[in-house]
Amino acid sequence: MSPKIRLHVAQPLGAAQTVQLDREQANYLFNVMRLGPGDVVALFNGQDGEWVAEVVTAGKRAGELRCDRQSAPQRMPPDVWLIFAPIKKARTDFIVEKAAEMGAARILPVQTDFTNSERIRRDRLQAHAVEAAEQCGGTYVPEVAELERLDRMLDTWPEGRQLMFCDEALAGEAAGLAGLDRGAPWAILIGPEGGFSETERARLHAAPFARPVSLGPRVLRADTAAVAALTLWQTALGDW
Repeated sequence: MSPKIRLHVAQPLGAAQTVQLDREQANYLFNVMRLGPGDVVALFNGQDGEWVAEVVTAGKRAGELRCDRQSAPQRMPPDVWLIFAPIKKARTDFIVEKAAEMGAARILPVQTDFTNSERIRRDRLQAHAVEAAEQCGGTYVPEVAELERLDRMLDTWPEGRQLMFCDEALAGEAAGLAGLDRGAPWAILIGPEGGFSETERARLHAAPFARPVSLGPRVLRADTAAVAALTLWQTALGDW
């Protein structure tokens, strides 16, 4: 029997390993999805691949699963971060979900000079990343970081990591990723709806680790730009 439900768990996974469910997971599997003892679920934890597990006990507030066999190996994403300025709630959720689906290793919200949103619910965004991985068949869930100011992030930029700076002012120019080596650590920076300030743009163009690129002939909305940038990077430098 093939599992129809995938569930992310925090516990280790392996042959005959038992997994204790929390109240929320038990409610979803046994009350919402109506599973019971003997039914199977696909489990993953971001480290041990995907495992087929059988329901051993099913209760309203708890339950136990037992791992049977590994159904997929662990697949890690390329070392690329998505850095973006939060926008309206639903569209921020969309960015996080698509970043998880498209293979971002980390997701980092930043506060820029023109960012409209001054706060995020990191736990809610992390839950969206988990749900995206559950639904798309991934075995890895990217971490969603706390909101950080862009200037402070640039002050402590990690040595050796390149930055794909998606500059809307370059619309219509060549993308600028041709000829680069695959496998190096990267990050992708998407600006806010109002664009980058002149101060931010000048600093990014001057940064030795930043590579300004265009996302085509049109200026894109922030959520569209995130998908376009990840597609461009994955095609040129990622695992596509």
